[in-house]
Amino acid sequence: MPTAADHLARWQHYVKNPDHQALWDMLHPDAVFESPVVHTPQRGRETVFKYLASADKVLGGEGFRYTGQWLNDTSAIIEFENVINGIKVNGIDMISWNDAGQIVHFKVMVRPLKAIQMVHQMMGEMLQKMASQPA
Repeated sequence: MPTAADHLARWQHYVKNPDHQALWDMLHPDAVFESPVVHTPQRGRETVFKYLASADKVLGGEGFRYTGQWLNDTSAIIEFENVINGIKVNGIDMISWNDAGQIVHFKVMVRPLKAIQMVHQMMGEMLQKMASQPA
């Protein structure tokens, strides 16, 4: 049976090689996403997909890297960093999987405040772009 380490390896492969079909397949239909800038949880595969697909464009890229990880049986906390527009972004992804290896909960925390404000603006712009594209 796959472990949290296996699921995390699958996630990290996606981060390095974004494939939106692979992301869609990783998400449980009732997945929940918690953003550092939206006060209510975002629910459902389609919504979570839009947030995570936008985040790989905003936060990802050449300088993005995971710097630490903590695992238990069904979840992981992975610390990340990148420099975007001259601002060092530091944060964590908290990911939980079900027995089938699908992401059921994904929470992101970002620091410092200047980074949160920039990510908030950039994510808003990316989500708008995604909303205007045909499905």
